[in-house]
Amino acid sequence: MKSRMVVVKVDDDPIKNIVRPGPHQRYRNPRVSVETRTLPALHPNEIRVKIMYAGVCGTDVHLVTTNPETGYIKCSAPAQIGIEGRVIGHEGIGKVLEVGSNVYHVRPGACVTFESIIACHYCDECRRGDFNQCRHALLLGLEKDGIFGDIVDVPSMLIHDVSYMAANKTWCLAAACVEPASVAYVACENTRLKAGDVVAIFGAGPIGLFAAMLSKSIFGAARVHMIEPVLFRRKLAARWSDEIYDIDEFFKYGPSAIDVVIEASGNMDNLNRVFWRLKANGRVAVLGRSGEPLLLEAVDHMITNAISITGSRGHLGGAFAKVLTLCRNGRLSLDDAVTAIVDGPEGICDLLNFPEKILEENCKVLVNFDDQ
Repeated sequence: MKSRMVVVKVDDDPIKNIVRPGPHQRYRNPRVSVETRTLPALHPNEIRVKIMYAGVCGTDVHLVTTNPETGYIKCSAPAQIGIEGRVIGHEGIGKVLEVGSNVYHVRPGACVTFESIIACHYCDECRRGDFNQCRHALLLGLEKDGIFGDIVDVPSMLIHDVSYMAANKTWCLAAACVEPASVAYVACENTRLKAGDVVAIFGAGPIGLFAAMLSKSIFGAARVHMIEPVLFRRKLAARWSDEIYDIDEFFKYGPSAIDVVIEASGNMDNLNRVFWRLKANGRVAVLGRSGEPLLLEAVDHMITNAISITGSRGHLGGAFAKVLTLCRNGRLSLDDAVTAIVDGPEGICDLLNFPEKILEENCKVLVNFDDQ
């Protein structure tokens, strides 16, 4: 069986004298193209899926966006890209065509959405229930071939059966957004966000937008302040934010007392600048990856006020099921974040060749594979 897939290829050229170079210090000159590949025999623990809709993540954009001075990619999330390239994409919904011989919890014909972290379930972190921090985790679309293709093979452990959503196009679009919404859910949990909190969110991309939705409608925040430099995204985020600013406006007119900061932009200078505004027992979650260092000046303020900073990665540990339940019961409308739908592998390949269109003119972009 053959399938058209979106593949990123790079030059593997690590910067010298860096002991553990990240992808943004190793891979240069990304090229994205559509390739027709022959699917191998189905692995016993995998399923074969006809993709219906797939979501474009900021990580996908950063894989093909380069530092103009060096040519290195901007993506600092874990990635392994060999000479054959990497099939990218990790958010979406599809219809099961075939199941491996060890798969019993889903049948052909079911519609499924996907987690994107392949945990080992054997390391100490997994055995403690910390699946997002699995020592041997592989990331779909980054360290293992992903779902930007007409037909793809996916580990069966990643799937959630959403057949009940498949008859409704709006719900299908929402199902394609569950992965980033679950990442935002975990960030809200990690900050112990509670009723009455004042929240500041940096970055109104999909995860920041979903964090705003969840903060208000699910976790009970008193006020949500959104900080976003792109006008299009500020206008979109206004629906779920009490106040919205560009960066300079926020630091000039924004609140002086904040309980929770969610940093989803990757601009680490934001945290250094906002830190003095955090109240006693303030909580900070860092999600946005850029490879930048975090230089924190207000350490005494942090100590005196028992302020906590946590890295927030992933969506495992029950967030997927919670977000799906919220969607099913009308508490979340994830499709409201969708601003564009492009058609098939060629559509996403064309879009990724002009990544500024995603960052400056859209929020969540989906790819329609269903009519291909």
